[in-house]
Amino acid sequence: MINFNIPPCADKASEYMAQAIKNHKISGDGAFTALCSRWIEEHTGTAKALLTTSCTHATEMAALLADIQPGDEVIMPSYTFVSTADAFVLRGATAVFVDIRPDTMNIDETKIEDAITEKTKAIVPVHYAGVACEMDTIMDIANRHHLLVIEDAAQGVMSDYKGQALGSIGDYGCFSFHETKNYSMGEGGSLLIKDPDNVEMAEIIREKGTNRSKFFRGQIDKYTWVEAGSSYLPSDLNAAYLWAQLEIADDIYADRMATWNLYNETLAPLKEAGCIELPFIPEGCTHNAHMFYIKAKDLEERSSLIRFLKENDISTVFHYIPLHDAPAGKKYGRFHGEDRYTTRESERLLRLPLYYGLEREKVLTVCRKIEEFYKK
Repeated sequence: MINFNIPPCADKASEYMAQAIKNHKISGDGAFTALCSRWIEEHTGTAKALLTTSCTHATEMAALLADIQPGDEVIMPSYTFVSTADAFVLRGATAVFVDIRPDTMNIDETKIEDAITEKTKAIVPVHYAGVACEMDTIMDIANRHHLLVIEDAAQGVMSDYKGQALGSIGDYGCFSFHETKNYSMGEGGSLLIKDPDNVEMAEIIREKGTNRSKFFRGQIDKYTWVEAGSSYLPSDLNAAYLWAQLEIADDIYADRMATWNLYNETLAPLKEAGCIELPFIPEGCTHNAHMFYIKAKDLEERSSLIRFLKENDISTVFHYIPLHDAPAGKKYGRFHGEDRYTTRESERLLRLPLYYGLEREKVLTVCRKIEEFYKK
């Protein structure tokens, strides 16, 4: 069986996790958490990166910092993971979905402005497959309408837009280090904070609503409860596992990119023959090979292709069911404008196996079987 995903694991993972145990510090904000946070800050240029228990929790923190209140509206694509909407719905906001671009599967920046009302508080661009949304346009809209931008960069670690790291462009950015991502701590994420003035409140929210972080830095004599918050600190054991990968982040990036390029080159004849569509990378965007997908003609053809590949011991998967069609999407959100591409394109997209260490011959086997399917 050719697996769809195998979580990344670096050679030093066990060594570093053992070191965390020897340090007698396996709760949050230990030595390995500090190393990971510093790496994110250095590689993105963000003012502060706070490691969290998940990207979902990073987005929840962003919603709290943005002071999202009941009755507010937050604009986002419907083609995204549920956490994108959950973080704001939990604060009482309405998720306002707009259509996507069929070329990148990202939010259509030309549809955002028409969805803005007096209740709109924020825009949430989701960088699908690690390929950037059109951030210049989005930031211009946000600035003119005095809106916050919260980047869902769950898939965007080591991607950039015109030289700026994804997650560092908006007011807040959210990374994922889930086991399905390029760099993983099993479950985990990070909140990126652009404005240094927002760092102290972010630390308070992350530390159960206390100023405990300032206490540990020796800035105050004792800590106390100062604001509503929660516990968003991951174990230093998880951070140790992640740090082993961040040390070799360039190697992991190169390995995944080689797989992505091999798919793209080998499947190009099928694209030229009009059988499938391949990913599109806009000018000015550097992606991270998070995902390689193809697009079949329609839902029926995609379903047949999935079955055919499964019969040949190849695991492939589709992706999101658009949120606006889900029961909770209808309850907590609405779709603004026409759903021209969201549903149609979501029914065509199929993700192929891609993970750190995937052997070249397995990639070529996947490609050969896809070619065989279309030549039947």
